[in-house]
Amino acid sequence: MGELTIDINCDLGEGCANDAELMKFISSANIACGYHAGDADTMQKTVDLAIEEGVFIGAHPGYPDRENFGRTAMEMTPKVVHQMVTDQLSVLNEITRSAGGRLNHVKPHGALYNQSAIEPELAAAIANAVQDFDNDLILFGLSGSVSITEAAKLGLRTASEVFADRTYQTDGTLTPRSRPDALIRDTDKAVTQVLDMIKYGRVRSVDAIMIPIVAETVCIHGDGKKAVEFARLINRLATERI
Repeated sequence: MGELTIDINCDLGEGCANDAELMKFISSANIACGYHAGDADTMQKTVDLAIEEGVFIGAHPGYPDRENFGRTAMEMTPKVVHQMVTDQLSVLNEITRSAGGRLNHVKPHGALYNQSAIEPELAAAIANAVQDFDNDLILFGLSGSVSITEAAKLGLRTASEVFADRTYQTDGTLTPRSRPDALIRDTDKAVTQVLDMIKYGRVRSVDAIMIPIVAETVCIHGDGKKAVEFARLINRLATERI
């Protein structure tokens, strides 16, 4: 297999049955830290898989909302958010270090991710938690969002994230999951979107408008019905240097 020309990340350790297969086609794993999904046993197994496959290990902290898979928006003070993120990083970091690995990055999950993409105070609270925990960690955030700009203000390394399996609004935000056109289920459409983002720095919105975008890491959701198929094809594109 050739060397990947762009980082491919996937949200794992969330109770899906295809983690081991997905791990073969990605370069970064975002591992659930027990709040929205996962537990110590799941984290351990996922970390072990990542180390075995040579995949970067990242924390995937979310709201304490297992009932709704962390996809319900919440209002918390910056202090509470800081502690919530820190607690999740600490748990995964201990498991990772015990397994002989190290944390590489942090990617918020679900509603925490989407809110922090547009709310500067929340974005700053997350970025401060990451910086205070380990200033060498990379913060993954929605491309063009305040998640990236707030982290950059602190001098944190960032990775502008784009999505293979989600559609975009004309303002660059993701289409809410409550809408029927939020997810991309067609393989050709997903591949075309990834090619546009990586090669040309653009993405077609749901309103058929091409908008500029910075693509430094491509996300595939592990709970998608075609997650493995998407990952395999995008990996092939990346190793063929697109």
